[in-house]
Amino acid sequence: MKIRSVAVKGLFNEFDYELNLNPELTFIHSPNGCGKTVLMHMIYSLFRGDVEFLQEVPFDRLDIDFKEGVRVIVENRNGRPFIQVQKNELESVVTPEEVEKLLDINYLPPDRTTITKKDGHIVNALDYYAHELYETIRRTKDDSALRPQPKDGRKVMNDSEMEFWCKDLKAKLDFIKDAGFEPQIPQGMRFPPSRYDLLDNREAYEELAFSVSDYVDRNYQLAESVIVYTDIVNNIFLHKTISVSDSGKIIVTMRNGTTIPLSKLSSGETQVLILFYVILFHSRADGMVIIDEPEISLHVSWQQMLGDYFSDICRVRKVQMVVSTHSPQVIHDKWDLAQELVCRNA
Repeated sequence: MKIRSVAVKGLFNEFDYELNLNPELTFIHSPNGCGKTVLMHMIYSLFRGDVEFLQEVPFDRLDIDFKEGVRVIVENRNGRPFIQVQKNELESVVTPEEVEKLLDINYLPPDRTTITKKDGHIVNALDYYAHELYETIRRTKDDSALRPQPKDGRKVMNDSEMEFWCKDLKAKLDFIKDAGFEPQIPQGMRFPPSRYDLLDNREAYEELAFSVSDYVDRNYQLAESVIVYTDIVNNIFLHKTISVSDSGKIIVTMRNGTTIPLSKLSSGETQVLILFYVILFHSRADGMVIIDEPEISLHVSWQQMLGDYFSDICRVRKVQMVVSTHSPQVIHDKWDLAQELVCRNA
């Protein structure tokens, strides 16, 4: 679902705000101290079921309207959030766990170089994400066997349609292979099949095609994320390039061929790796990504590049992105997508 508007009343017992969000990318800007970061964190906390954070913020009411006609209303009743969902003019009281299911959301706070784990331990974010990527790729490569698919609900195709579909699947398999993943095609069979293969052994190749389609559905986005991630980072970095090894490790190489550890990257390079990793590997279609101050540690020339990448990712991944920033360089040439946080009762 896509959020259409956000309205908050009595934030810090002082501010009333209303924001209209674009379906894809929205930039939010305001002077310091207006509550930008807190408001972004309130939205994130609501859809993550984090009632504790909402209890810590002085506010009267928070309304979030979705394009699909759903409204989430949070009233602060003596420091305890009272949450309702309104649909078709009918209101129902819901639990934080139920609200959490409405929207997949990720939040990149200004302090994003460390992560506090569930057990309370604080770890280096880049090391954590690098290990997460390594484990994800390892599991994907270990799960290369094709899975038999149920026959119920399959689309009936003639030989020409089956041949065209298989060629399309083969193009996607080639793309996935570029990211280092490849399924195990049964011995003695080839993919895509020729017209003669379909004539000779239609049933077996039909089973193979549906199994390949399942493999593509499971792994295409991961492969796309790996390829887009390295492309974006390498377009931004000046004297270094990154690659993802066959084992799933992020490798950083100087132009002269010297390999360096992640811990030796500059603060700006570290920010870029963390920023785009979360956007690409953690976000889902129809979800939301909130980024607070993406300009931290970045040179002006790098800041000016962010908007185009954000916009492209929104379009391709169908995610909604809200970027809170103090930097006009981040907004750059996209002021038509920007809104100032203006107090309605000022």
